[in-house]
Amino acid sequence: MKTNCRLIVFAKAPIPGEVKTRLLSYMDGQAVAALHEQLVLHSLNTALEAKVGPVELWGSPSKEHPFFLRCAEKFKVELHQQTDGDLGKKMSNAFDQPLKRSDCTLLMGTDCPSLSSADLKEARAALQQDVHAVISPTEDGGYVLIGLRQYRPELFKGIAWGTDSVLDQTRERLRQLKWNWQELPQRWDVDRPEDVERLKREGYGHLIP
Repeated sequence: MKTNCRLIVFAKAPIPGEVKTRLLSYMDGQAVAALHEQLVLHSLNTALEAKVGPVELWGSPSKEHPFFLRCAEKFKVELHQQTDGDLGKKMSNAFDQPLKRSDCTLLMGTDCPSLSSADLKEARAALQQDVHAVISPTEDGGYVLIGLRQYRPELFKGIAWGTDSVLDQTRERLRQLKWNWQELPQRWDVDRPEDVERLKREGYGHLIP
């Protein structure tokens, strides 16, 4: 039986030297990994607070990493393995099966602490109306959340992931599909040293180890 909506949280395991590498000039590898852990935990709290539907945690490089196992126990969420390949392939694979079990699916990252439970509720509400997709853009030209009502793999193909053109290219794919979509208010994510300083200024200093 289909559920109304599912929420996927994409996360990398907090392996020192392999997460948030642009912060390594500002913090040591252990501190960066600890910050990453806090961002993932914050994101899972937000996902559950939203109560938009069942929450799934999709881990990389292995869902069996002890941190993910602890998260699954603490938050009572389903654990799934991200597929190999670039981010587009990972997201495409993640949307395929859930959209067969739900009317709509949201997928969020863990780099944006300002993404709120209200944002997630607004995204679900948009998909329950007349839009095919919903996006939460970020200041750096990407997005922190995307929600879909149906699955089309071409939405994620040929995108220059990790660049400032991700959002514009995604909009072009949506136009090519003749889909209508809604965009939420622009957010900011944590990638660079100045973003860590911004965490302190905007009330998220408790996430910094």
